[in-house]
Amino acid sequence: MTMVRSALATAGSSLRLRDVPVYLSAAFLLLLVLLSVFAPFVAPYSPTDQDMKAVLVPASAEHFLGTDDLGRDVLSRLIHGAPLTLMGSFIAVGVACLIGVPVGLIAGFTGGWVDAVISRAIDTMLSFPAIVLAIAVTGVLGVGLVNSMIAIGIVFSPTIARLMRGQTLIGRNALYVAAARCFGASQFRLLAVHVLPNAIQPVIVQVTLLLPTALLAEASLSFLGLGVQPPQPSWGAMLSRSFFYAGIAPSQMYAPGLAILFTALSFNTLGEYIRVRLDPTMKSR
Repeated sequence: MTMVRSALATAGSSLRLRDVPVYLSAAFLLLLVLLSVFAPFVAPYSPTDQDMKAVLVPASAEHFLGTDDLGRDVLSRLIHGAPLTLMGSFIAVGVACLIGVPVGLIAGFTGGWVDAVISRAIDTMLSFPAIVLAIAVTGVLGVGLVNSMIAIGIVFSPTIARLMRGQTLIGRNALYVAAARCFGASQFRLLAVHVLPNAIQPVIVQVTLLLPTALLAEASLSFLGLGVQPPQPSWGAMLSRSFFYAGIAPSQMYAPGLAILFTALSFNTLGEYIRVRLDPTMKSR
């Protein structure tokens, strides 16, 4: 009996230790959401106010993370940059789903030449480097946060479409779909009621894993000057400006760099947790 209790206690302890990164990631993302909502009240200064007498000031009691090359408070810009960064990630993934889910569903369910044409188009888009294709689409749409995130969403859509197509091919040949077809279900009902609900689960997992990629892509485009435009604060733009002063104020790149790193890691951790919870084959591991 004692051995059983000891084994259960050990199992419970290991389970709690295993879930600690998930709790920390969820707490960090919740903090980001709260900061995004209450940014005007939490930030100690305006993100655009300049003080040329306090340029590149190191961390102090007055400026907890120092100031940038224009005397703007880094902490305030970091807080005000959080909503733009999160909004950009969700816009990109939302656009990817709006394009990829119906395209993959139609390709997998219809088959034939429609599937062949869509599959070749997906393969063609996937053959280009993602960041190059995003830059090209941004050049067509114009610079700015929304346009750059739409571009990233277009780049991500083939990944969603391919996954959705594969799941639809599996569902199309399932017995419950064949039974519904025998009872006279229409094509639309087969798609909406029987195929889509059973095919969407892996897409949900893929969405959680695409969020950190979208975050890094937004930071990359802002770093290149194609995303958020000055004077709006963006973590990628802040990181880009800090490189010009890396020799005299290297600490300037720590705050935006770590913010991007921890946010991406938090999204990845939660995405992996959701994947394990939704996949029955992973729960026993």
